[in-house]
Amino acid sequence: MKAQILYISHGGGPLPLLGDQYHQNMVAFMQDLNTKLVRPDAIVVISAHWEMARPTLLSNENPGLLYDYYGFPREAYQITYPAPGDPELARTIATLLAGDVDEKRGFDHGMFIPLSLMYPDAGIPTIQLSLLSSLSSLDHWNLGEALRPLLDQNILFIGSGFSFHNMRLFYQQDDKQNQAFQEFLIHTCATDLPLEKRKEALVGWQQAPFARHCHPREEHLLPLHICCSLAQKTAQLVFDDEILMRRSVGFLWR
Repeated sequence: MKAQILYISHGGGPLPLLGDQYHQNMVAFMQDLNTKLVRPDAIVVISAHWEMARPTLLSNENPGLLYDYYGFPREAYQITYPAPGDPELARTIATLLAGDVDEKRGFDHGMFIPLSLMYPDAGIPTIQLSLLSSLSSLDHWNLGEALRPLLDQNILFIGSGFSFHNMRLFYQQDDKQNQAFQEFLIHTCATDLPLEKRKEALVGWQQAPFARHCHPREEHLLPLHICCSLAQKTAQLVFDDEILMRRSVGFLWR
C-alpha cells in the first residue's frame, strides 16, 4: 500500500491558525506530521464541512477558499492557501464512485486549516471529496471500500473531522462520557480486530457509550468511516490529547 490514510480532529474553525491556547498541542502535532509522512503526489481531503446527495469531487484547477465560519477576527478571513487542484484525479475518483465533479467550489476550512499546518508551502495538488447528505454510516463505509483501487498510488487521504463534536460542551472540563467514547474509537480502530468486527462497531457507532453525547450530529465522525474502510487494517494512534478542553484522537494507516 503506497497510499497513506489519516483521520484528524481539525479543531475549531480558524482558531488553530490564530494562536488559540486550546489548540497548542494540536498545532504542534500537525506541524510535525510532515516529518512522519512520505510526501504525497496528491492529497484527497474528506471534510466534515461538505455534504452532497452524491459523492462529489472538487475539480477546480486553482480553488479559492471558503471562509465557512463566522464571528472571528479579520485575519481569519485573510488566510490564504493557494494549493493547486488536480482535475484529472477528481474525475478519476468521480468515475470510481459514480459521482459528480464541482468546478466552482473552493476549499473549506476542513482542508485549508490542517494543511496550512502540515504543508505550509501549499505545493501539493489537492482535491476534496464530499460526505453524503444521507449521513448513513454504511454509505460512508462503502465509499471507503470503493476508493480502494487507489491504494497503490502515492496519495494522502485525510479524513478531516473531530472525534468529539458537541458544540455546547467545548471549553468545559472533559467528562467521563467523552473519555468512554474516545476509548471506543481507539479500541475499534487501533487494536487488532477482525475487519467485520471493526465494520460492525463503526457502522453501529450510535450504540457505543455516550455516542450522541459526543456527536449530536455525525458529520465530524463520518470521515473516519471512510478512512477505516479504505485502509482495512489496524490504525496507529497518532494523536490523543485535548482540543478545546476535550480529549480528541487521530489515526494513521500506512
